[in-house]
Amino acid sequence: MSLAKAITVIPAAKKFSEISSSTWTTKKRVAAYARVSTDNEEQLSSFEAQRNYYAQYIRSKSEWSFVEVYADEGISATSTKKRDGFNRMVNDALDGKIDLIITKSVSRFARNTVDTLTTVRKLKEQGVEVYFEKENIYTLDSKGELLITIMSSLAQEESRSISENVTWGQRKRFAEGKVNLPYGQFLGYEKGEDNLPRIVEEEAQVVRRIYRLFLEGKTPSGIAKILTDEKIPSPGGKEKWPISTVRSILTNEKYKGDAILQKAFTVNFLTKKKKKNEGEIPMYYVENSHPSIVSPDVFDQVQYELKLRKKHNGYKTGVSCFSGRIKCGQCGSYYGSKVWHSNSKYRRVIWQCNHKYQDEEKCSTPHIYEENLKKAFIEELNRILLNKDKVISDLRLISHEIFDLNKLIEKEMCIQNEIIIVENLIEKCVKDNALVACDQEEYKAKYNELLKRHESAKADLNTIGQQRDEASTKRRGIEELIRRIGEQESIITSFDEELWLSLVDGVVVQPTGEFEFSLQGKIF
Repeated sequence: MSLAKAITVIPAAKKFSEISSSTWTTKKRVAAYARVSTDNEEQLSSFEAQRNYYAQYIRSKSEWSFVEVYADEGISATSTKKRDGFNRMVNDALDGKIDLIITKSVSRFARNTVDTLTTVRKLKEQGVEVYFEKENIYTLDSKGELLITIMSSLAQEESRSISENVTWGQRKRFAEGKVNLPYGQFLGYEKGEDNLPRIVEEEAQVVRRIYRLFLEGKTPSGIAKILTDEKIPSPGGKEKWPISTVRSILTNEKYKGDAILQKAFTVNFLTKKKKKNEGEIPMYYVENSHPSIVSPDVFDQVQYELKLRKKHNGYKTGVSCFSGRIKCGQCGSYYGSKVWHSNSKYRRVIWQCNHKYQDEEKCSTPHIYEENLKKAFIEELNRILLNKDKVISDLRLISHEIFDLNKLIEKEMCIQNEIIIVENLIEKCVKDNALVACDQEEYKAKYNELLKRHESAKADLNTIGQQRDEASTKRRGIEELIRRIGEQESIITSFDEELWLSLVDGVVVQPTGEFEFSLQGKIF
């Protein structure tokens, strides 16, 4: 027989505190929080009105002591990470400086349910209360947390709706070809009266110079150093030019008057995290969307030169006009400059293969003197000028025959048609398999074969596109060469650095010491 359980109730201990004069006189320390999410004039007016209202409202209560109106302007509420005023207020409250926080509504406090509840609970643990005016919720109230959860969720959905509406509006503008630039960080343009980009000529000259320096042989790092040394402000107003900024300017199609829209998109409306668009959503290429700072020809030449240099990892440049233009005829490496007898009257600058002593079997190409290279260039150019008419005629024939773009365009169109046909076949294959029961191994084999055909066609299209870009760039280069030769009325008697930079693509040094000059892709 089991014994009956004996249960004794231990009553809660009643505690009483001594009443002092301070108990009656201590005022509740009250702060307020105000925020607007955009920085337009109308919202900022509302922002100031909120601050003034709360300051007067708190001071009007004799039982309250005014602390501060904490505020954030032009900041989204979807996350509390970047809201300095909000974060400072929470820290002050946790440090015991605030007893009550007043704010207009849950949506003003935060549109993220997790952030709202986490912050409220953190404050609640320290005895700090939050009052939401619009919803009439006190967080220390027994039903407060349930109401906050509901209201925060509604606010979060409202934020999602707003984000989707904004995204829809942006994509509609993209589809209509409307261009908007981040003018504060974009060199060369400002917002015009018609809301379209307008050229700032002083800044545009810097952009054109960057393109010119690059085509003259300078690397992005070399260009960045020149601009920094000359104390030309960067697009962000900084003294030092980052190399990445120079690269960005050299590759941004907006400088030739075109625009690729929707290069990136927002992945999560709460975190505002963006991702590079890799085909997940449509992109739009708008030609002649705004005034150009550099010509399309110059822009395309730079893109071709970038690809060319990428193939040659040893490409380097310096302050000399010969940097990055002299190549070893044996190993293909670039020549670099070296100074002999630098501290004596016999000081001379020589150029030799950068890989001459890096391999077990050193290159047999000789070092060269700048004086000899300059002399050889003068002789070569004068030989061309003496037969100017014939050379120009030959160049025009080469340009027409070798760089005929029509054949490449026809190939491109054929491949594009092939891609459309294969895509339709793939869709039909998938649809037939879904509607009619069939052998899955046969379906898999057929699908994979079509997929392989599709990928092969896309690779061919990419190759043709590169060939077309290369041919187009070389053709423009020959046209520029024809123009420069035609303008030269007499033979030259001294080395002209400008002519060298504008005419010479490069020079190859053979093991015999002979020079082979390449002028805009044509070896003479």
